Order: sequence, then C-alpha cells, then structure tokens
Amino acid sequence: MTPRRKRMWVVGLILLGVSVAAFFALTAFQKNLLYFFTPTQVAAGEAPQGYPFRVGGLVVQGSVQREPNSLAVHFSVTDGTSTIPVSYSGILPDLFREGQGIISIGKMNNQGVFEASEVLAKHDENYMPPEVADSLKQNGKMPTSYKDYQR
Repeated sequence: MTPRRKRMWVVGLILLGVSVAAFFALTAFQKNLLYFFTPTQVAAGEAPQGYPFRVGGLVVQGSVQREPNSLAVHFSVTDGTSTIPVSYSGILPDLFREGQGIISIGKMNNQGVFEASEVLAKHDENYMPPEVADSLKQNGKMPTSYKDYQR
C-alpha cells in the first residue's frame, strides 16, 4: 500500500468517526428538547406522544381540585379556545392560582390528561409567560387584567 493510500484511509476513518459522533450528539439533543404547545395544539394532536413537552395557558376558574391527605392536584389549562386537564403531584408554586398564567412540563397519558412533572407560575402580577401571552393574543382571549401586556 502506498503512503498516499494510507493517508486516504486515515482521512476516511477520521471523517467516519466525526460523522458518527455528530449523529449521536444530534440524537441526544433531539431527545432532550422541550417544545412548547398551547392547549389548542395539544387538543389537535400536534403534541408528541410519549415524550415530555411544555404546555401553557391560564388556569381555568373553578377547576382546581385537591385530593385530601395528598399532594395531588387536578386542574384545567386553557388558551381561550381549548382546555386540557392537568394532573400534578407535588408542591405547587406560591403564586399558582386560578386565572393565572402557568407553564407545565410533562407528558400526555392515554386518557388525554396531561401529567405534569413540574408546574411553573408567573413571578409577579405583571408577568405572563411569553408563549402563553402570544397564544392568548392570537386567539383574542387575553384577560382584561393583561390587555396592556408587553414583553
């Protein structure tokens, strides 16, 4: 084998190794991404099945139900067009309440209930998660208390 042919084999193996490493890196990134979906998109089936994602909206008035002697809580989230039920077991943020904007991270179960692993609430009375605000504005359902909301 000539020296030139040996160099070509080495270059080829290096390129193959870099390609395999890039493939594994991109695959790992794809599995760890958390996409945001509105309740309308979730109801339409656009959200991934079996993978975690974020869903956000306003907590529906009168929908919060706590199980006695448990940390489990059930509530509904809406973007003004569609509403999805959410189930969460854990301590809710202090600022969580009905009518407020939240973002939940979790998965959809087979019964069509979003099982949240984490619930994030706004951090003051003038804040709404940007994704939630954009969704509510797009649907024309922005609450009056947020009408002048600007990012």
